[in-house]
Amino acid sequence: MIRSTFAQAMLLLLLLLLFLLPDPIQAGEVRQVTDFDGGWLFKLGDFSSAMMAGFDDSDWQPVVLPHDWSSDGPFSASLASGTGYAPGGIGWYRKHFLLDQGMAGKSVSIEFDGVYEGAEVWVNGQFVGARPFGYSSFQCDLTPYLNFGEGGNVVSVRVDHSRFADSRYYTGSGIYRNVRLVVANQLHVAHWGVCITTPQVGVEAASVRVETRVENNYPTVQFFALETKILAPDGSCVATARGGGKASPPNGLNSHPSSCDSVQQLTVLHPQMWNVQDPQLYRAVSRITVGGKCVDEVTTVFGIREAHFDPERGFFLNGKSMKIKGVCLHHDAGAIGAAVPDKVLERRLLALKEIGVNAIRTSHNPPDPGLLDLCDRLGFLVMDEAFDEWTPGKNKWVTGVNRGQPSHFGYGEEFAQWAVTDISDMVRRDRNHPSIILWSIGNEIDFANDPFSDPVLGAEYRPHNPSAKNLVLLARPLIAAVKALDATRPVTAALATVSMSDAVGLAGMLDADGYNYQEWRYAMDHRNYPGRIIFGSETSHQYSAWLAVRDNEYISGQFLWTGADYLGEANEWPNRASGPGLLDLCGFKKPSGWFRQSLWSDKPMVYICGMIGRSRRRGWGGVESWNWPSNSDVAILCFANTPEVTLTLNGRTVGDKKLSEAVQGILHWEIPYEPGKIEATGRDMSGKALCHYALQTSGPPARIQLLPDATHLRPDGKDICNLEYRIVDAQGVRVPDATPEVTFALTGPVRLLGLGNADLNDVENEKANRHRAFQGRGLAILQTTGDSGQITIQASSPGLVAGKVTLQSHD
Repeated sequence: MIRSTFAQAMLLLLLLLLFLLPDPIQAGEVRQVTDFDGGWLFKLGDFSSAMMAGFDDSDWQPVVLPHDWSSDGPFSASLASGTGYAPGGIGWYRKHFLLDQGMAGKSVSIEFDGVYEGAEVWVNGQFVGARPFGYSSFQCDLTPYLNFGEGGNVVSVRVDHSRFADSRYYTGSGIYRNVRLVVANQLHVAHWGVCITTPQVGVEAASVRVETRVENNYPTVQFFALETKILAPDGSCVATARGGGKASPPNGLNSHPSSCDSVQQLTVLHPQMWNVQDPQLYRAVSRITVGGKCVDEVTTVFGIREAHFDPERGFFLNGKSMKIKGVCLHHDAGAIGAAVPDKVLERRLLALKEIGVNAIRTSHNPPDPGLLDLCDRLGFLVMDEAFDEWTPGKNKWVTGVNRGQPSHFGYGEEFAQWAVTDISDMVRRDRNHPSIILWSIGNEIDFANDPFSDPVLGAEYRPHNPSAKNLVLLARPLIAAVKALDATRPVTAALATVSMSDAVGLAGMLDADGYNYQEWRYAMDHRNYPGRIIFGSETSHQYSAWLAVRDNEYISGQFLWTGADYLGEANEWPNRASGPGLLDLCGFKKPSGWFRQSLWSDKPMVYICGMIGRSRRRGWGGVESWNWPSNSDVAILCFANTPEVTLTLNGRTVGDKKLSEAVQGILHWEIPYEPGKIEATGRDMSGKALCHYALQTSGPPARIQLLPDATHLRPDGKDICNLEYRIVDAQGVRVPDATPEVTFALTGPVRLLGLGNADLNDVENEKANRHRAFQGRGLAILQTTGDSGQITIQASSPGLVAGKVTLQSHD
């Protein structure tokens, strides 16, 4: 009787499992790429048999990828300041799936855009791959171990971030980027197997070189035809190339597939150039046929453009000189940590575009491929960076920047074995993006005494530290790996101690030299190294740092530290984030962003903020408020790019100033505080008003205002609404010092990804449905489920009129 009951229970469990499994992925004639982000199960902890197909995961948490468990907290002073006092640990992910019987005999692989870190992957209990570096994209072949038809499959991923103090900045933990399942015929285009360059670009015509790697998993030689079509931005076919090849079978049992490379030359007449103002994109469609039947098809997005650096005249894009107006960006986004949907990235990039930013440095690791897609589409140049450390590793501060004893473990322990593979895969993955203009092999690897040292440092030399001469030995294979895969772009590094890099020969190995915070060297090094390409790979926001770029033709540009505030690299608890951004943790523009807009944007703009007390002469760091104590003298800081500015207070003219009167790029007034409305008007030379900006004194908090950036969403489980919540007075003016706790109630097909307020010292749970406002506002990030319907969001707080907004999720 006991055995019978057990058997019945097991049968019921099996039927339930089959019922819960999604519909099988259907077979197709050519390549199928399936979004594999949904339907995962997760549990924090280590489980010795969690890779086995029959492991009981019935009590695991359902999650949708991308997923970053560090952002769930709890945050604690006992953790590491470098990584934002966020938890690490070991976690497991599992996904059950079915494959149609028609897929038997196909090649099936899983692609991960990023798993932080120490990823190990199994399918049906069989180990299929691992990747230590948390920022590398990688692929695992599942083919030999899969079941087709009614037999289910389980992919299991173990993620080991138990040594959480492994970075100088926030990393996140988990499968924090997208995942795909790829099903192809055994003869197919290899992973990252298409490489497109444009060797000759002109107004009348552009040459396009397409190199395609074809992979053969069949046991016999395969003869194939390869057709490549170039599709213009409007979808029309503008060039076609046809050829063929022979792919040998794999050599030996369980060996890697054999590959065959094919090069095709095409010409595009009257090309539409990719540039930062009008980023036109083409598509190359690569089609493999055997006996007239298509067996694989891959589409690769690319751009036609010519970019080069000149040591005397700076940077050129499509023959036109331009300054690189760049920012460094870490990969996190406030409340949601490192699992950042594309629409959150896009909102931030559009805000930076409005400021006048035209370039992104991916500090300090290979970025999410989605970021590069957005840079291609929106028109940003990119410095694609591989590493923050080589070996030995750098200091990772645990109790605050430059405080206490740092940790030293991290990527430095994997560098010797994995660095060439990791940087090679970065280049293979990213080389078709027209936005990329530089490959960076490292950030501040030459930082004096962290860990490398050299006698050129004088009194700072530490003879017991690793010799800086090792930098040359470590750099050589990285540079060679990049150039073997892409000889069209310069190799660079962000140098922290140029004197030491020059002394040992590292700077001379690079095609372009990035200088971090060393503007004082520009003129001297330009004289001493007349062939050197110099740019500011990391700079402060100071006006003088910009003048060093603007006023020297040979300096190609600068990358500000940073475009947005970021988690980690924190000081003592409860500080969890660093605040040098043009945007804050929620993506709201800060006064520093407005100041930069006055320097970089061509669109007329004016902005004002205020300061009181001893701080009122301190640069551009004002406060966006007109609520000050009575009898205060307020310093008004005005950032503008118009020839003249008029300042009025409650309708009375305070004064007019010309932009030529600006000190360090800023116009100043100092006036007694008077409640009401203060307004700046930017004017042209004739006095015509071009733009306005005003601050209004607010009354006490009265209600909550909800401001969604989208009201119609796609029911695809991925679409995003960035919902700003504001605390406003009875007239709708934001109350700049309001900090009430706001509670959100959601109904309909939507989930809350994160709830933040941009406070660098906020240690609250950012995944709960309640959170404080900061400076009178905050941001809720909402994501649709897979269902259609009406979505209602209500935000409430004691003593305030609740805010309510309705969204629609439909096709």
